[in-house]
Amino acid sequence: MTTILVTGAAGYIGSIMVPRLLQAGFGVVALDNFMYRQASLLDCCNNPNFELIRGDARDRELLATCLKTVDAIFPLACLTGAPLCKADPVGAKTIIYDAAHDLIELRSPRQAIIFPTTNSGYGIGEEGKFCTEETPLSPISLYGRLKVDIEKALLDAGNVITLRLATVFGASPRMRTDLLVNDFVLKAINDASIVLFEADFCRNYLHIRDAADAFLHSLNNFEAMKDEPYNVGLSEANITKRQLCEEIKKQIPGFYFTEHALGEDPDKRDYMVSNAKIEATGFKATRSLAEGISELIKAYRVLPKFPFGNI
Repeated sequence: MTTILVTGAAGYIGSIMVPRLLQAGFGVVALDNFMYRQASLLDCCNNPNFELIRGDARDRELLATCLKTVDAIFPLACLTGAPLCKADPVGAKTIIYDAAHDLIELRSPRQAIIFPTTNSGYGIGEEGKFCTEETPLSPISLYGRLKVDIEKALLDAGNVITLRLATVFGASPRMRTDLLVNDFVLKAINDASIVLFEADFCRNYLHIRDAADAFLHSLNNFEAMKDEPYNVGLSEANITKRQLCEEIKKQIPGFYFTEHALGEDPDKRDYMVSNAKIEATGFKATRSLAEGISELIKAYRVLPKFPFGNI
């Protein structure tokens, strides 16, 4: 049996990823410090192929112990997003860069790494042009810079695939409401309105279950794909914030949005992304924004009235 070490296993993506791996017949060693007091992996505990370790991915000795029994590593442990990294720059560096660098040093050459980076590394793209994996990286936040730096170190080390994920959306047992689609849908439900700043800034989006499927696809096609970065997003969803609001309004008709011309968005990312490279390997994101919005509307009927964000 192939066994995967998943760090940050109880996080937003990990809580979808781990059950998916177990369902596919893989063994999982799950490492998480449960910093959000989440109970998102309880349903996995009945699976004999699931091992749970409560600890920190920055604990080098613990990491070395975890690596002894696994064939591949999905390093999901992260302080995710520009605001959280700005609030805790030391924590951001130690988790995003240092912990991943420890993996490079501690793993054996046979152990594959599939690492989630971010397409926010493209920063501000050229108008009318899609960013490909050959586009120069120009991150504009500490989060983006750390992800770009560790991606280079990982690819230089070899036996690695990096996935430049688009902005993820959708429901998870360890929910995040601070991601753009998730946040806008929540505001549409709770406030029925939103004021947009720089409404025509564009980015790409990706359903969380498509993100998990991209990892599985990369694992199953590792030899053909290794030592390369891949953009991963929904190719039909290179859209502006204004267009996103229009999609939400189709399902929440009472949602009102407007633009404040004098306002400024602290997140300056503005780019379109090509996902053609990973699509050429046989993977294509298929879950639409409309499906994700419908899912989120139902999820917010379940969640209590407080935010499930990273900050």
